[in-house]
Amino acid sequence: MAHEQATLAGGCFWCTEAVFADVIGVSSVESGSIGGSVPNPTYRQVCGGDTGHAEAIRVTFDPDAISYDEILDIFFATHDPTQLNRQGNDVGTQYRSAIFPHSPEQEEAARRGIERAQADWPGPIVTTIEPLSDWYPAEDYHQDYWEGEGQSSPYCLAVIPPKLRKLRKSFANKLKNEAATA
Repeated sequence: MAHEQATLAGGCFWCTEAVFADVIGVSSVESGSIGGSVPNPTYRQVCGGDTGHAEAIRVTFDPDAISYDEILDIFFATHDPTQLNRQGNDVGTQYRSAIFPHSPEQEEAARRGIERAQADWPGPIVTTIEPLSDWYPAEDYHQDYWEGEGQSSPYCLAVIPPKLRKLRKSFANKLKNEAATA
């Protein structure tokens, strides 16, 4: 079974990671940072907004179970791609909406995905398509955050459940069984 990867930035990586962990065909979701100028940045450095990195996720998926287009549709439906350099109360370029294609085919699909998504948003989509660059996994305690500490974090409890409700409402046929009934 061949796997592909999608690298997406849609605000806080804890929040986007929680969405894709429930999707059929997704074998892993890793939180990290991409798109900046400082090698091996720490979470604190990225949060400071001075490194140029975006908080992002790297989704590894089986294209026979879910397509890259479907990954993009879920991405656009579960964050606000019309907010420039922010998601809700998270403000700064580290929280930008961005797609980092792994191939020319993914880049073209990203352009089509933005066009498709624009029909669902009243304002212009500001999601950027940026070159794939060095990927820096976040520290271990950030991985699978929602499944661990996140469910007792007031921030995560305010932000993640609405994203999961959108996912369940619009993409129920793409959810793993336990996610569809939770």
